[in-house]
Amino acid sequence: MDAKRDKKFREREEGTPLPRSSPSSPVPRLNKALAQAGVCSRRAADELIFAGRVRVNGETVVEPGRRVEPGRDVIEVDGRPVAAPPADHVYVLLHKPVAVVTTVSDPEGRPTVMELLPPQWRGRRLVPVGRLDVMSEGLLLLTDDGELVNRMTHPRHHMAKVYAVTVKGDVPGEALEAMRQGMRLAEGERLAPAEARVVRREAGNTLLELVLRQGVNRQIRRMCRDLGLTVVRLVRTKVGPLSLGELPKGKARALDAAEAQALRAAAGLTA
Repeated sequence: MDAKRDKKFREREEGTPLPRSSPSSPVPRLNKALAQAGVCSRRAADELIFAGRVRVNGETVVEPGRRVEPGRDVIEVDGRPVAAPPADHVYVLLHKPVAVVTTVSDPEGRPTVMELLPPQWRGRRLVPVGRLDVMSEGLLLLTDDGELVNRMTHPRHHMAKVYAVTVKGDVPGEALEAMRQGMRLAEGERLAPAEARVVRREAGNTLLELVLRQGVNRQIRRMCRDLGLTVVRLVRTKVGPLSLGELPKGKARALDAAEAQALRAAAGLTA
């Protein structure tokens, strides 16, 4: 038994792999470490590792299950060191305005959501969680908690998102029912049922509230297109336990501890 303990201790000291059969070990796998550091999602990390683009302590590693100790083992992606994840993550709620793209950078030179962040957060490796298209506005979460990003963007995990959608004219009952039943888009994608209700009608337009639980690209605009509805304005007002509230357009605020805890709990993660 002493020999086994000594061997395990040497493995930890030398940064060599720990046994893959110990799921309770606090030492994360390489793909999870990359996700926690905000490099990418865990699935994308698997692809980087399989492609031979990740090194640990100077050695190219092609096994996502390799155990590593961030901050102790030197992890590199494409030759660039990966910083250890911060002790305390940052969770930022942004009110994205229209004509701003939900990316870290844009090759076309359009303004990005990162440019709206106050200076104190620009040094952190924050990434947007999911997307809002360029002409949509509302609640957008940014964080350096890679585990949360991976969980919230994975197809298996569906956190409810609420939208206020203004469309031209009246909305036929048949259109609402199609949304509620789960429709098939013109491109062939089958959608899960959505909650849909009329909030009010005014000035020749109709305000709808839609609740979605899946992440199909531009889903609401494509649904409305196929139902003959013209979207005038699209605002995301809630994501899981988070609400946009009275936060002005273009402004951001940090989540408080209770909000961050509730968000991680809603994603099935521990506090």
